[in-house]
Amino acid sequence: MTSTQTLIAVATAEPGRRWPHRRPGSALGPLLGAIGIVGFLVLWEIVSLTGLVDTRFLPAPHTVLVRLVDYLRDLAFWRDVADTMTSWAIGLTISVVAAVILGFLIGSSRFLEHATRSTIEFLRPIPSVALIPLAVLLFGVKIQASLLLIIYASFWQVLIQVIYGSQDVDPVADATAKSYGLNRWQRIRHVVWPTTLPYLMTGIRLAATVALVLAITSELIIGTPGLGKQIGLAQSSGDVVSMYALIIATGLIGVAINLIARFVERKVLGWHTSVRTELVG
Repeated sequence: MTSTQTLIAVATAEPGRRWPHRRPGSALGPLLGAIGIVGFLVLWEIVSLTGLVDTRFLPAPHTVLVRLVDYLRDLAFWRDVADTMTSWAIGLTISVVAAVILGFLIGSSRFLEHATRSTIEFLRPIPSVALIPLAVLLFGVKIQASLLLIIYASFWQVLIQVIYGSQDVDPVADATAKSYGLNRWQRIRHVVWPTTLPYLMTGIRLAATVALVLAITSELIIGTPGLGKQIGLAQSSGDVVSMYALIIATGLIGVAINLIARFVERKVLGWHTSVRTELVG
């Protein structure tokens, strides 16, 4: 066994830990989720039928679902979905790459961390929607306007996580790596990267959701092509049923993104305690 393999084995070893098995009750999760959705739809139907809320503002769910099915068979709907997901994917990718690079640089240097802390704390709380006038001024209603908002909002989610992760390296593991003769890049690969990866995956999962929210928001307010723009058009034309159907569609996309992100996170971090603890019985 090489010195690097020995270091990795020491850093990741967990004596007495058995191979993970899924908890018996974990299979109830999807069932309980389905029951919750059905219960919500039933409650919505009751509220609509009893007239507690005017159907002009809250149509019955069965009419909304029928319209949603109609949309699923409409090619124009899928073009809008493609527009939204294109801006989402481009914005998320740019923000993640930029945040990872800067996060490692800042997190690995105490000087840079202190020098940039006040700037980060000033810029991070600025709401992305406050940049809408600037985005419109610079790019009009082009996709670049949406990307500006998406990148700005998603960037901070990943950057902060990467900085925290790179600063959370175990000093003992780092000292052990040096004693084995690992150079700086080898320590980053075998010590810093495994420590930062759980933080990074959390940041990406959060950023993916935030990116979708900003994609829809920018389309709704600015008017860039996508589902958000169609929601705004349906609302302005008084087509409330279509508006709700499109809102549900965006919700389903958000659920799909979250499920995919969690699946990828579990696959990438299958070795990590946080994931293994969820699976052990």
